[in-house]
Amino acid sequence: MEHTTDVQLWIDRVLVNLGMSQEQAQDIDKWIIFAGIIVIALTINIILRLFVLRVVKNLVRKTKVKWDDVLFDNDVMKCLCNIVTPVMIAAMLPMAFGTQTDDPEIIYTIIVKLLDIYLVINCLLFVNSLMKALFSLAAQRPSWEGKPIKGLLQMAQVLLICVGIILVVSILLDKSPVILLTGLGASAAVLMLIFQNSILGLVAGVQLSANNMLKVGDWISMPKHNIDGVVTEISLTTVKIRAWDNTVQTIPPNLLVNETFDNWQPMFERGGRRIKRSINIDTRSIKFADSAFMERIVADEVTGKMVKSITSETAEGETITNLDLFMRAVNAYLDNHPRINHNMMVMVRQLQPTQWGLPIEFYCFSANVNWVPYEWLQSEVISHVIALAPKFDLVIYQAPSSKEKEESFNVLSANR
Repeated sequence: MEHTTDVQLWIDRVLVNLGMSQEQAQDIDKWIIFAGIIVIALTINIILRLFVLRVVKNLVRKTKVKWDDVLFDNDVMKCLCNIVTPVMIAAMLPMAFGTQTDDPEIIYTIIVKLLDIYLVINCLLFVNSLMKALFSLAAQRPSWEGKPIKGLLQMAQVLLICVGIILVVSILLDKSPVILLTGLGASAAVLMLIFQNSILGLVAGVQLSANNMLKVGDWISMPKHNIDGVVTEISLTTVKIRAWDNTVQTIPPNLLVNETFDNWQPMFERGGRRIKRSINIDTRSIKFADSAFMERIVADEVTGKMVKSITSETAEGETITNLDLFMRAVNAYLDNHPRINHNMMVMVRQLQPTQWGLPIEFYCFSANVNWVPYEWLQSEVISHVIALAPKFDLVIYQAPSSKEKEESFNVLSANR
């Protein structure tokens, strides 16, 4: 069946005048019109990009709000303009091939299907660019700062790709997408196996975000997997961690949900970093503090002020050892230290005696949580404690060196 329009009749007359037969002219004129439709659609697309986009951009710049700068971004508007091209071609296609036919041509059917697929792809690209703009807006909100935005965006993109594949296949097979979706139920197990990591990462990302367990910028550590560093990126399938040696460690998100990890970020928020060290006291150096010992301690320039405040709190007749005085002196030193956080616990305590002596543990929190000042304070406290012990006639136990062992062996040999 033939379909003629005024344009086709005019082209037919031109081709016949050029020496072609009527049948040849009718076969060629439709393709000439089709080529003209494509040129017109592409020209309108270029005009929209050059002029309309420029007008929209100027209007957006004049507004005071910032969200429209993101939503009306170049990528979003370009994808929107690209939708116009297949729509215009489909609208003008009857000019070339007619509105209906009793015996559809294979080429015409292919053109219609390709236009439908092209339209679906452009629509998906537009939705993808719009989602990127929306997620970038969400990332700028203080409540979403550090949250795994990228993982949620990738999840949405995966769903978008799945929808696109279903629509394209339905167009090629000329079947309803609903029929394809019902058919996917039989292959759900295979799909779950293929996308296992993505599904696990998706669920883990939602758990991490919903429970506020982790965000970009947190310092975490997992000693079992030798992981220690700052989280730089949380995506659908990976969590990237920059270690302290500037290497990048990559782990799946579900590992953080299934296993325990330490998140050090609350330490920075509370303003206190724990100092927990201990020294071993030789039990043979522990003795009662007699009057001569107390006089010497009081007269000492370093321990005098500490002991005066301690003895004033000691009950009359109470026996006290040099270790008791030492522990109270260290506690007073920590209580008065300007760089210790006094809003948190400060404690000096004894631990279970061992073959290495009696452990004395010092427990407090640094007011400065940054690494270098924290290490300096920790070293200062331990050095002060070690230097203070001999003033109370206490001996800090340490394993003998090879030189000391050799000297002891020589003494024993000489005594024989």
